[in-house]
Amino acid sequence: MFKIKTYNTISVKGLNRFAREKYEIASDIGQPDAYILRSHKLHGEPLPESVKAVARAGAGTNNVPVDEYTKKGVVVFNSPGANANAVKELVLAGMLLGSRGILSGMEYVQTLTHMTDADEMSKLLEKEKSNFAGYELQGKTLGIVGLGAIGSLIADAALALGMNVVGFDPALSVEAAWRLPSQVGRMENLQSLLARSDYITLHVPAIPATRHMINADTLKVVKKGATLLNFAREAIVDAHAVVESLDAGHLGRYICDFPEPILLKRKDVYAMPHIGASTEEAEENCAIMAADQLMDYLENGNIKNSVNFPAVSMDRGPGIGARITFSNENVSGVLGHVLSILADNKVNVVDMVNKSRGDVAYNIIDVAGAPDASVIDAIAKVDHVIAVRVI
Repeated sequence: MFKIKTYNTISVKGLNRFAREKYEIASDIGQPDAYILRSHKLHGEPLPESVKAVARAGAGTNNVPVDEYTKKGVVVFNSPGANANAVKELVLAGMLLGSRGILSGMEYVQTLTHMTDADEMSKLLEKEKSNFAGYELQGKTLGIVGLGAIGSLIADAALALGMNVVGFDPALSVEAAWRLPSQVGRMENLQSLLARSDYITLHVPAIPATRHMINADTLKVVKKGATLLNFAREAIVDAHAVVESLDAGHLGRYICDFPEPILLKRKDVYAMPHIGASTEEAEENCAIMAADQLMDYLENGNIKNSVNFPAVSMDRGPGIGARITFSNENVSGVLGHVLSILADNKVNVVDMVNKSRGDVAYNIIDVAGAPDASVIDAIAKVDHVIAVRVI
């Protein structure tokens, strides 16, 4: 039986994916095989040797010490795209709030509690409504930085609203390119996108290369009066630089999901309380995806949507006695050494797959008979092998 330790509140629909005859699930479980969590920070926490995988019910994995876990052979999964629609809808709401005097108009209405005559109130609002006039999104240009699952959905929605859409993504995958509407103009660099866009929305991960990608220098080229939206990660925007640009009258408005003290009490900043993925549907979708990925890895050794290991999958055909999986440092000769051990011990290999990603490699080997413990121990002792298990 596999043991799963939960952190945070995980959607019941996700937890119900685990068959109770195969899995024990609890928040205080001992010697777990895997973790499933949302925002709980694992940095600095001791990692039991029993843990083989961590599944994050969400896209970001900043709360997981990925490099440390990789060295121990722990596969870290995320749930890309599961909350994409929730974020897309909030970005659209942010653009609408930023283009019209919606919030200021509603706040003004609440100051009229002294009025008792509806006709009098109607006449006053007719007179004052020009103070809350705004602009339509139709015909404006939206620049999308990051054209993955969320960015492509926003592109679709913006085009349906009659906007012009341009995008920039230096790491655009083939799969993401296929999802992208053909009407999206591709910008060669960030500066070109910033200079052209009336609205700029950010959808890139928080990695060293993207830290403060919106800063004092990049904001110098932004189109005057543009609205910047950040529903991706706090670290990709330098809030102090944004405030300076707003004060200088260059950037028109900043709308984000990451409040900071410097952003408060400003009429040109709309800061929301980290609600980008806070919908019932998004939490369910993330939990279901995380659970399914964990089960496939624990039961079959397959890897999908890992942030630190390659995507590897192999069907289990007839005549399979056992499945051996092992991870290793990505250096030459390791797989050959392991295969030699199997051959020397007359363990017949039926099928296998080997994939690498950066400094790590991962292997699935199906064998005809169940190998002795001594064989697995010999594999574990091969130079550069990180972790090995038999399924």
